[in-house]
Amino acid sequence: MTAIRLLLVDDDPLVRAGLSFMMGGADDIEIVGEAADGGEVEALVDRTRPDVVLMDIRMPTVDGLTATERLRAREDAPQVVVLTTFHADEQVLRALRAGAAGFVLKDTPPAEILAAVRRVAAGDPVLSPTVTRQLMQHAVGTAADTRRTRARDRLAALNDREREVAVAVGRGLSNAEIATGLFMSVATVKTHVSRILAKLDLNNRVQVALLAYDAGLLEEEQEGH
Repeated sequence: MTAIRLLLVDDDPLVRAGLSFMMGGADDIEIVGEAADGGEVEALVDRTRPDVVLMDIRMPTVDGLTATERLRAREDAPQVVVLTTFHADEQVLRALRAGAAGFVLKDTPPAEILAAVRRVAAGDPVLSPTVTRQLMQHAVGTAADTRRTRARDRLAALNDREREVAVAVGRGLSNAEIATGLFMSVATVKTHVSRILAKLDLNNRVQVALLAYDAGLLEEEQEGH
């Protein structure tokens, strides 16, 4: 089995040391580099070719949000998991919109951080439906109407079935759960998700969920039940 190549990015040397110790003990994870600032990330990624970057948000020179945006704009970009001390944080939300595959809290138990890295490496986002709702509710503000209009314009590119799948993704359902709820095979769900990502020029399911929320589709679905 090929080990997951992991890059650690945090300005606190004690945090990096703790993460390195914790991650280094896993047989299926190889730490290929460490950085103390977001400005170091792109060069390190070029040199070490990580599969996953564990990225602190708050760093003094180039923060994790900017570093995530730069990374995810590249071809063959590694997956990014954001490290944070807050559940509902506007910067976390912006990182997810930029293409981060999820986030973990710094006080998360070691086994759960390891599981998050493995999940992201396998292509699964690291966000529970509860946490997703917390973040998205936190984001509601003065720009909500503008975001809704823009989101609805973008989602107009989807057909009805793709729209149903997008709503299900927004609810935090797995492919198997979507397949059961919409009476289709898991393979068909995967095909729909891939088409949604391509049509909307998105990186991952988290961004689909955020777009569905911005467009008000999750509220409409709840009202319909």
